[in-house]
Amino acid sequence: MFKLYKKYMTTQVIFTIEKGLKEQAMKKARSFGLPFSSVLNLATRAFVEGKINIGVVENETFNDKTRRELIKISKDIKEGKNLFGPFDSSKKMDEFLNSLT
Repeated sequence: MFKLYKKYMTTQVIFTIEKGLKEQAMKKARSFGLPFSSVLNLATRAFVEGKINIGVVENETFNDKTRRELIKISKDIKEGKNLFGPFDSSKKMDEFLNSLT
């Protein structure tokens, strides 16, 4: 399952992580009978070997007005309010949208 690697010199990596996340990860690692450092080593090795891909997506931030509007829209969708369509054709959709102005 895992490749055997030659023993190489090791180095220490120090980084900051949320306390709760670290505790959850350590607990899960223990449930597999592994120290958390082994999980980090395995994950790092998998990343280097291309077995883990990480996509970076910037979180969208909204101003207060947009955030309130999105919350209202989400609520309306859940309640089935203020919904129009489906339309039989794009012409009918255009007519409807033009009637709103």
